[in-house]
Amino acid sequence: MHLCSLDQAVEQVLARLPAHIHMGLPLGLGKPNAFVNALYARVRELPERRLTLYTALSLGRPSLGDGLQRRFLEPFVERVFADYEELTYLTDLRNDNLPPNIRVEQFFMQPGSLLHSETAQQDYVSSNYSHAARDINAKGLNLIAQLVAATPEKPIHLSLACNPDITLDLLPMIAKRRAAGETILMLGQVHSELPYMPGDAELPIDAFDLLIDEAEQRRLFSTPNMPVTLQDHCIGLHASALVRDGGTLQIGIGAMGDALAAALLARERDNAAYQALLSTLGIAAWQTLIEREGGLDGFAEGLYGCSEMFVNGLLALVEAGVVRRPADEHGALVHGGFFLGPQAFYQHLRDMPLEQRARFAMTRISFINELYGDEQLKRRQRRDARFVNTVFGMTLLGAGVADQLEDGRVLSGVGGQYNFVAQGHALEGGRSILLLRSWREAGGEVTSNLFWQYGHCTIPRHLRDIVVTEYGIADLRGQTDSEVIARLLAISDSRFQGELMAQAKDAGKLARDFQLDSRFTDNTPQRLEALRAEHGRMFPEYPLGTDFTTQEQDLLRALNWLKSKFKLSEVLELGKATLEAPGPQGYEAHLLRMGLENPQGLKEELYQRLLLAGLAASRHS
Repeated sequence: MHLCSLDQAVEQVLARLPAHIHMGLPLGLGKPNAFVNALYARVRELPERRLTLYTALSLGRPSLGDGLQRRFLEPFVERVFADYEELTYLTDLRNDNLPPNIRVEQFFMQPGSLLHSETAQQDYVSSNYSHAARDINAKGLNLIAQLVAATPEKPIHLSLACNPDITLDLLPMIAKRRAAGETILMLGQVHSELPYMPGDAELPIDAFDLLIDEAEQRRLFSTPNMPVTLQDHCIGLHASALVRDGGTLQIGIGAMGDALAAALLARERDNAAYQALLSTLGIAAWQTLIEREGGLDGFAEGLYGCSEMFVNGLLALVEAGVVRRPADEHGALVHGGFFLGPQAFYQHLRDMPLEQRARFAMTRISFINELYGDEQLKRRQRRDARFVNTVFGMTLLGAGVADQLEDGRVLSGVGGQYNFVAQGHALEGGRSILLLRSWREAGGEVTSNLFWQYGHCTIPRHLRDIVVTEYGIADLRGQTDSEVIARLLAISDSRFQGELMAQAKDAGKLARDFQLDSRFTDNTPQRLEALRAEHGRMFPEYPLGTDFTTQEQDLLRALNWLKSKFKLSEVLELGKATLEAPGPQGYEAHLLRMGLENPQGLKEELYQRLLLAGLAASRHS
């Protein structure tokens, strides 16, 4: 192992590797940004060299945009991300400005962030997360570089911490190639704020050829908790009733995952109120399914977590005692492949004694996302597994859409979604649960997220299982096409049921005399709003905490309302909103935060009136 500075590490890599450097970087948090940027800058100036990066989830600060969005985001981003070092290649990728001798291949992208980058779209690799190590190795990988954690308690070890996922799968592959005489380097960059995770994630310090420990310590990237809407809460509530005590849970990042965690916390901590809310929600329509597959009572035995991403929600469920069933005699409560979350999540892990941190067993992705290899062990551990993932669209025949638009542009990637759906079918007692918002609103236009057909799918309909929307649960496993259509219609928004039903009938897939049960014809946001009015405390906007101040929470609600209701190019609609806006009384702090307390000129006056309209509307909604 060679201890070196940042500059020395770059020189060593250039000296020891061939003209074409094939560098593998962890997805998400574990990228050693300082080293990546330094190597990128050097190779850019060396046209005789080539650099190909293999990675996923390249994280960058949110785009500030302009107008009201910029006024809101700029102070927030400065506070939360502080001196986080941006990836130079990501900036160039967004602008289609990569140097000709550098390429970036990704199998998963920060959702929606690279839709307009032709370079990123053309160099996207559609691959299951569990196959990424195999595919990257086959490309000729000769450099692995990642952030690592150190602790005085383990002086001769380092931890892969947030990202053992692919690296641990790559190690035996590169060992074979090294034995055959190939030069493949392992580089680590120590970060003092990265929680040291014991267990499989630990490697002896001499496993690294190069180790950087003098680089400037910049802030780790974080993902602030976003608000959980009424729509998302109702989705989480329905899904929570499908989780069986003593079972296994996998959840993902985002508001719907947070909503599920919040509902499971309520099921455990305030069961009477939880059951009363579900009763009002109409859970009786799925009573037989819930009795067979899930439950409404608190957790006598507790759950075991097995999730490619160890998310903030799983940590909260462990702390609350919901996730407390050990996977085996070694005592791990959660197996995870990578983690990413808010700053408070990292701090919570850092504050734990090492033996408590061992409850969260960070390990290789092949262990978590596949059944083959240690299959009997996995089957014992993963009893009654519920693999809960999200989609943004669903066809009435049961195909799920999660990663790509109809025109071929990739929003994110397949990641591990297929792996978990397949496990849901392969494991005895296992179920795949896809969460879906039944409708969306943008620029005043409301559209259904359930549709008759779509030009792409992530999960093919032969793997259909359980689908959950804010209006209920559709158990699609083993059902005929006509029954699948009927069950999905029952959980779609009533504004679109007639048209969807007609399309299915016109295609000959639904009987001409089919009528939807009257229980499902009042699937409206208004009904759910009435539910919230009755059970308000059960719908916390930030159930897992937030980085937003009180004023920022109000402002975010207002900006989201404006975005949903108005196309900012439609002057007449904007004019109407500004005319109906209230005065500034009561909103002085909000206007000050946005720099609009004393508007200068027509544009700022328009911004102030729009913001006041949004604040008033979102306060009363």
